[in-house]
Amino acid sequence: MKSALLLSGGMDSTAIAYWRRPDMAITIAYGQRPAAGEIRAAEAVCDALQIEHHLVKCDLSALGSGDMAGQTALAIAPVPEWWPYRNQMLVTLAAMKAVSAGADRLLIGCLRTDCQHADGRADFITAMDAVLSLQEGGMRIEAPAIGLSAVELIERSGVPMEILAWAHSCHTSDFACGMCRGCRKHFETLKALGHSPY
Repeated sequence: MKSALLLSGGMDSTAIAYWRRPDMAITIAYGQRPAAGEIRAAEAVCDALQIEHHLVKCDLSALGSGDMAGQTALAIAPVPEWWPYRNQMLVTLAAMKAVSAGADRLLIGCLRTDCQHADGRADFITAMDAVLSLQEGGMRIEAPAIGLSAVELIERSGVPMEILAWAHSCHTSDFACGMCRGCRKHFETLKALGHSPY
């Protein structure tokens, strides 16, 4: 089996890249505000780990919502950065690229603590796996860290700080704003690991 990783360049997908060493990584620039930072981080991680990197660009910003789109979140948004059907969109686009590159397994960085988002839960992964496996190419989706928190994933992966330092977690900018939920999670995770910048 040839594996591909949906690599946002954040802490979670960076740790999975180090832990699982996929054959390739796919980063999606879909019109999100922090795209440049995510791409920069993903490229650095792939270069350091010698993983083949693919970038898919498609501007879907007109369909966005919340912090990542630079818009007011829709009333149904569970959290400020919520973007409608985001993981479904990312999985679909990554699978399209992965199958054309010869992969038959797609890894995604959902955690146990992502349950605030319906598309971060285990039942979403199961449903998307069923949808993909029904189609030509027989693509399967896995969330190897679905039972872990961010801290547990980083500890399990063994990713060194010199690789994790590339991670970009901000939801609003291509450089860390320090205030959004993504930045706060990043700092809180580092603090829990004993690497607080303060």
